[in-house]
Amino acid sequence: MLQVEEKNTINFETETYKDAYSRINAIVIEGEQEAYENYIKLAEMLPEQKDELIKLSKMENRHKKGFQACGNNLKVTPDMEFAKKFFEPLHENFQTAAAKGNVVTCLLIQSLIIECFAIAAYNIYIPVADPFARKITEGVVKDEYSHLNFGEVWLEKHFADSKAELQQANRQNLPLVWKMLNQVEKDAKTLEMQKEALIEDFMIAYGEALNNIGFTTGEIMRMSAYGLVAA
Repeated sequence: MLQVEEKNTINFETETYKDAYSRINAIVIEGEQEAYENYIKLAEMLPEQKDELIKLSKMENRHKKGFQACGNNLKVTPDMEFAKKFFEPLHENFQTAAAKGNVVTCLLIQSLIIECFAIAAYNIYIPVADPFARKITEGVVKDEYSHLNFGEVWLEKHFADSKAELQQANRQNLPLVWKMLNQVEKDAKTLEMQKEALIEDFMIAYGEALNNIGFTTGEIMRMSAYGLVAA
């Protein structure tokens, strides 16, 4: 992916920036924590893939520590209460699906929606990040592509049996992404991350993932529309 030239106009020390960063930083920390817990749960649900899923969970935990260091570097305390509420709808949907043994829904939430959301956010953030956070985030985003790939590979192998559940899970969960983006639009803009760019990057990554799994272009367009009605 092409990245825009580095911008040097941001003052990372202003109270306005740090206030917005306290929420954005908390979201990425909580997102990595959610991913860590979700991959551990998936390891229980997919014992034949346990070793790989535990490896992914450990990577997410390292990412969380990296983003905690980013906050410390700017002397910002992350607003974790805000972040937990931010992820609550997706968290509850994952937990409900896991309790029912719906591994396909769990994979769509974690390995597709959350990973594509993270990839989009990190790619948009890297060009406008402070030097310390940029280095951390560049390392993290490389890992996220491998996590996305796990979900794609498993779901492609089980596409015929998974298709209907994937479409239903998409209807339930994709609209949540736009509600989440709307909640942080102002803070993201303060960090010079534009909502339109986040949406575009997410839709590209999500559409490519659905295509790799086996959905047709028409099906992907219809599935994507469930998110856009809430945008």
